[in-house]
Amino acid sequence: MLKKITVDQLVLGMHLKEFCGSWMEHPFWRSGFVITDPKDLVTIRASAIREVWIDCSKGLDVPAGETAVSESESDDLVEAELREAVATQRDVSPVSVSEELARAAKICNQSRQAVMSMFEEARMGKTVDAGGAKQLVQEIADSVSRNPGALISLARLKTADDYTYMHSVAVCAMMVALGKQLGLSEEATRSAGVAGLMHDLGKAAMPMDVLNKPGKLTDAEFAIIKTHPVEGYRLLEGGSGVDPMVMDVCLHHHEKIDGSGYPKGLKGDEISLFAKMGAVCDVYDAITSNRPYKAGWDPAESLRKMAEWASGHFDGKVFQAFVKSLGIYPIGSLVRLSSGRLGVVIEQTAKSLTTPSVKVFYSTKSEMRIVPEVVDLSRPGTVEKIVGREDPAKWKFSDLDELWSGIPR
Repeated sequence: MLKKITVDQLVLGMHLKEFCGSWMEHPFWRSGFVITDPKDLVTIRASAIREVWIDCSKGLDVPAGETAVSESESDDLVEAELREAVATQRDVSPVSVSEELARAAKICNQSRQAVMSMFEEARMGKTVDAGGAKQLVQEIADSVSRNPGALISLARLKTADDYTYMHSVAVCAMMVALGKQLGLSEEATRSAGVAGLMHDLGKAAMPMDVLNKPGKLTDAEFAIIKTHPVEGYRLLEGGSGVDPMVMDVCLHHHEKIDGSGYPKGLKGDEISLFAKMGAVCDVYDAITSNRPYKAGWDPAESLRKMAEWASGHFDGKVFQAFVKSLGIYPIGSLVRLSSGRLGVVIEQTAKSLTTPSVKVFYSTKSEMRIVPEVVDLSRPGTVEKIVGREDPAKWKFSDLDELWSGIPR
């Protein structure tokens, strides 16, 4: 028997079936668990969630004499209510990157907390329920629909402490954007997002001193890290109802087209489309993110490097679609315009991959900062164009990320 009750009726020992409301309104990465920690009760009651569904067959019932809000013999009513609640709160109308950044920042923060909880549960030996991440992925997918550049770019701005968690969020968002670019169905695109979120789950089984080592790994340490796809597959295999595609991406996102990848050394068409997608998204986020021992590469330079590797590492059609999803000059790229001014790309435009909006802020002719100005290179009559990428390490602009994101760093 399933019963909908108020959060004030929740007690330890009840099996929480589902929250009544949006994933963004509560702090848990999933539902479907028995409440055993008093802190969880406090957290739920402090959230915006006012009602929940419990499963009396898997946990305690409400005390005799207490009335539930409603009851159901099957999951149908619960799932219908959940779909309706999510649908009424969904907003996927296209907006500018500046409009989406605030929402994307909130989603990034809550997603990071959710992935941290997911990894912690995996470390403790608890069963990982990939299905529980669907609402989280839907929020990320909706942000990508509103503006693909906002969340993807924000997720690149990681600290050393949260790299593993935000990497999962970033790859999830890029898998969604890439799925849309490839013309996948909404269901397949959402599943690709779940696969992106789960692809590095095996790192939860890695020794923390190796995973968070601030310097280059030894051969022995790298051999340990290379086991994370198999470990992740094992963790997902222990769950229930896990999409085989999610497990496939987890196991094979380090395979390469030429067969030089791991763990199986698959090549060409032996690698699934979704694993090929995971490989591209995983590498891009890894090389553009700052690490304790190495500064991330400029986004545009990263795509250039990846293009050099493409014949051996990546599927050509998947990589081309990936570039189209981000733009030749992704948000955050430092570029030189034909006027001699330097600027940072702040948004893609619909006209062409080579004509984004750029915030110019430095004159190479006068060798000094200038008042920032946004130039839409796609606008008719605009005479300026991008003449090349610039290396941020050469210029040492400390506020480059703040210039495009508007968020103080």
